[in-house]
Amino acid sequence: MSNVLIMIPAYNEEENIERVVDHLIQNFPQYDYVVINDGSKDKTGEICRRRGYNFLDLPVNLGLAGAFQAGIRYAYAKGYECAIQLDGDGQHRPDFVGDMKKKMDEGYDIVIGSRFINEKKPMTMRMLGSNLLQFAIRITTGADIKDPTSGMRMFSRKMIREFAQGLNYGPEPDTVSYLVKQGAKVAEVPVIMDERISGTSYLTPVRAAKYMTQMLVSILLIQNFRKRDRS
Repeated sequence: MSNVLIMIPAYNEEENIERVVDHLIQNFPQYDYVVINDGSKDKTGEICRRRGYNFLDLPVNLGLAGAFQAGIRYAYAKGYECAIQLDGDGQHRPDFVGDMKKKMDEGYDIVIGSRFINEKKPMTMRMLGSNLLQFAIRITTGADIKDPTSGMRMFSRKMIREFAQGLNYGPEPDTVSYLVKQGAKVAEVPVIMDERISGTSYLTPVRAAKYMTQMLVSILLIQNFRKRDRS
């Protein structure tokens, strides 16, 4: 058993899941993984069963936050030292997991795989939203997170426990902002991300704009009133 768990949320990723998981199995056997089949309506679950993958089969679609919660509670129950989310579409490269783990071993609670540490963000509407989130997090927490929308995030055992026991939320920028306010130490590691090869992204331009707006409102206003839910 590895001390690192790779969580792979997957919703309707029948065109990608074999490529993603087989790449992990063949080239990164030092890491454990779990696919979270988030109530897919295509053959994602069937492929996982047929190929004998390690996976959680959610009966309904819970969305990214729900799939993440399922994966993080699995990591907590199994005693993993850290857990990292890699998307089921293959955009996140496992090549950088080792670098992120080394950074975490320096004493960080959250390590983010960042596209923009060494490069400037391209001037697009989506990157404008990312800049606004970066600014909002900086003025509310003091932390300068250059790639706040990156889904490639690694969490320490402390954070795994926090999510599993006290935070019924996904690892979105507003939750990261909240955790920083609570004292979590965050670092970024430069990574390269690939474009989706097959399938369709959930984030259309309209959804992306709505998402950025929700995150901004949450970071600037709602997080000031957020409390831990200790059940």
